[in-house]
Amino acid sequence: MFQIIIKIFSLVIISVLITPFIRKLAFVLGAVDNPNARRVNKKPMPTIGGLGIFVSFNIGEFVLLRSQFPTHELFSILLASSVILLTGLIDDILELKPKQKMLGIFIAALIIYFLAGIRVNEISLPFMSPINLSWWSLPITVFWILALTNAVNLIDGLDGLATGVSMISLSTMGIVGFFFLHGWQNYVPLMCIMLATCLLGFLPYNFHPAKIFLGDTGALYIGFMISILSLKGLKNVTFISLLVPIIILGVPLTDTIFAMIRRKLNKKPITVADKHHLHHQLMRMGLSHRQTVLAIYGISLLFSFISLVFISSPAWGIWPLMIGLLFALELFVETIGLLGDRFKPLLHFIQNYINKMHRSDPQVGISHFSTKKDEHKN
Repeated sequence: MFQIIIKIFSLVIISVLITPFIRKLAFVLGAVDNPNARRVNKKPMPTIGGLGIFVSFNIGEFVLLRSQFPTHELFSILLASSVILLTGLIDDILELKPKQKMLGIFIAALIIYFLAGIRVNEISLPFMSPINLSWWSLPITVFWILALTNAVNLIDGLDGLATGVSMISLSTMGIVGFFFLHGWQNYVPLMCIMLATCLLGFLPYNFHPAKIFLGDTGALYIGFMISILSLKGLKNVTFISLLVPIIILGVPLTDTIFAMIRRKLNKKPITVADKHHLHHQLMRMGLSHRQTVLAIYGISLLFSFISLVFISSPAWGIWPLMIGLLFALELFVETIGLLGDRFKPLLHFIQNYINKMHRSDPQVGISHFSTKKDEHKN
């Protein structure tokens, strides 16, 4: 175990040493992110940082800790993740259309399902007999991979944001795998920790002010690996094992889900990008680039802690926790305006309720819910 720990942390050094070479390679290949209306960078920035993470992680798997992993699954994951990496590289250099990127992820998901055999087989909900998913197993598995891969890609909007949030999520998944979800095979949490240490080595180059971006090469690869590692714990889904990875990945999933809702409410295509993501809204509230990233790290740590509370809670405590989490999440989302300035149903309900109390009892005060961004509407 001591030797394994040493080898895991040596991946930090490997990642630190590889990244400068990847940075130079990005300029050679033309994988450079130029400033535009949607970007926060003020100068051309090399991308494909994820290539260094991919190389570091696979050195760990195939060289340092080869004996810890089953051969067939290891090579199947390598093939699928290579498809993802190639998709990201092409996008960072030539810029693919959203449908083309989705096709790459879809092909990789099929490799995971049919070749690696990583899939959701059945689901067990409270007070119900286990449900065999049968042919539903394929679409549910593919949807899970597509959703999580794109969720991580969507939050990659600030220096170090996706890297840090993913590192926190992977570390939590590793802890859960080692101590709580005994159905996980031992090598799965090991892979989570290995990938987290590779991200730790990359983070100094990616944190504000960044010297290199993850690019779609990195964001898609990290999201894809998180999706299949979480799937290993979902082979036979229970209510808790379904909730835990969703809560751990609360930041990217929340941002993705509310981005889709926001675009629908504004009658815009889901694939059309905007500047109303979580990090954009926090910066509009007055936070600096670095403060915004650190704030989202804090939110991610909070989600990770809540996931551990869920696992250790008795059965009767799960529903109150879930209701409280959803209420707090909706309140937070509406307060920062993640759905836009007009769509704040919970805040409006609370405001109307207080108004009624004020009319019946003048001693009850009332103030209008607003934020700085209400004063500076786009």
